[in-house]
Amino acid sequence: MYDTSDIRKGLRIEQDGIPFVVLEFQFVKPGKGTAFTRTKIRNMMTGAVLDRTFKSGEKLTPANTEDREMQFLYFDVEYHFMDNSNYEQVSLEADVVGELSNYLIENMIVSVSFFQGRSIGLTIPNFVVLEVKETVPGEKGNTVTGASKPALFSTGYSVNVPLFVNEGDRVKIDTRTGDYVERVKS
Repeated sequence: MYDTSDIRKGLRIEQDGIPFVVLEFQFVKPGKGTAFTRTKIRNMMTGAVLDRTFKSGEKLTPANTEDREMQFLYFDVEYHFMDNSNYEQVSLEADVVGELSNYLIENMIVSVSFFQGRSIGLTIPNFVVLEVKETVPGEKGNTVTGASKPALFSTGYSVNVPLFVNEGDRVKIDTRTGDYVERVKS
């Protein structure tokens, strides 16, 4: 059992048989009354974010989740992953993967979360390298302003990149923000 003093970002707890992960927390000690911890928690099965307040001394149940390293294979109607240790395959629905599909490339190693034997989500690396599939050519002389142009990647994701990036270039993307980081040498 966790105590309210154990609450931290990323902590997985179970409420009413549903796994939640703590996104934000703030300890509050008012001048009058008992202390409490104000949190934002995300339902790991539906993705819904809730505001929840826990009184000091309240006990929290740890979520019985398991993370397994898996390899992304392909997408048809669902996203298919394979556990490299036992070759077991798991499928995740598109709504579970959500916006992370913008960064998934074949053979990428990801972490798939399981709750009571059911796959409920995945975690991908903070940075991925994607190939630019389509972009307009950069114009010379426009570099002083730090201008950017849209680029479409092989995954179907589009983001603004600097003018010097061309089709076929490989660029590093931050998966937490979706922003361009740098061009990668081949």
